[in-house]
Amino acid sequence: MLDLRFNGLIPGLLFCALISLAASYFGAFQFLQVHGLGALTLAIVMGMVLGNICHKNSVWTVDPGINFSKHNLLRIGIVLYGFRLTLQDIVGVGLTGLFSDVLVLCSTFFLALFIGIKVLKLQRDCVILIGAGSSICGAAAIMAADGVVEADAEQVSVAVSTVVVFGSAAIFLYPILYRLNLSWHLISGGANAFGIYAGSTIHEVAQVVAAGRSISPEVANVAVITKMVRVMMLAPFLLLLPLLLSSKSAASNPELRKQLSIPWFAFFFTGTALFNSLHIFPARLVEMLVQVDTLMLAMAMAALGFTTKLSSVRQAGVRPLLLALILFIWLIIGGAIISKLVFWL
Repeated sequence: MLDLRFNGLIPGLLFCALISLAASYFGAFQFLQVHGLGALTLAIVMGMVLGNICHKNSVWTVDPGINFSKHNLLRIGIVLYGFRLTLQDIVGVGLTGLFSDVLVLCSTFFLALFIGIKVLKLQRDCVILIGAGSSICGAAAIMAADGVVEADAEQVSVAVSTVVVFGSAAIFLYPILYRLNLSWHLISGGANAFGIYAGSTIHEVAQVVAAGRSISPEVANVAVITKMVRVMMLAPFLLLLPLLLSSKSAASNPELRKQLSIPWFAFFFTGTALFNSLHIFPARLVEMLVQVDTLMLAMAMAALGFTTKLSSVRQAGVRPLLLALILFIWLIIGGAIISKLVFWL
């Protein structure tokens, strides 16, 4: 049984690995690097192109490996990403990153409730899912929040589609914003400040990694740390969500409590970075782990792109997309204001 399951993963894993290797090869070209197209960004683009030109019947055998790459390899890759960091890097983010995350999360989610329910007249469950995905960690937050609101499958699909669309757009937009910020100085504090801004405002962990790596390793490191702090906020958010909605408390509902998802990989990521600070592993081994990590993350990017279907975007309709667009604009502009305010304080 285990062998059959493993064999079912192989085609999809090989498919993602090939895209990853191709993206790594082209991502080494200086012309593409200058324009912010690193291996991770190219992997998601290649995956999106192939995912939208291949017919379902011809690629069905890759689905198990694609899903494994998108979920499991991404989390393993994030844990291994800790070998790029040390305790000094984490301390460097400090309370500034924490305050930015809290303010962005709260402002974005409550803005979603107001705009989505009061203005756009969307169903409450759909608004909650889009708000959670935009304010915390994309599709993972949507699936976790669905354990609380128990929305229809169609609403979950719509919410995931919206955050994937705008989160993917952020991969290409934030390197441009970084270059503009070098001239305009709207967010002071250099790479550290922009990394906090990116980590506290981009939807998915994978998208943060891709956007950050397209800018610089320094921005990427700070952005990932900030993002992981934001991901850790998913657990208290899920516990508070029933109370915020004046619905039945999760504490009194055993079935609901079982569905609450704690992002353990975020804590393992922190543990890896702390372990790396002890410098127990030889430098050569750490370098090898970083290379393996890059391969896993690129495979996850390829899988994420492959499952981003334009047809799902069309099915979402105008109003959910409009809500997600408003939240995306708020994350960019409001997040910049919050970052500036936090650094000023």
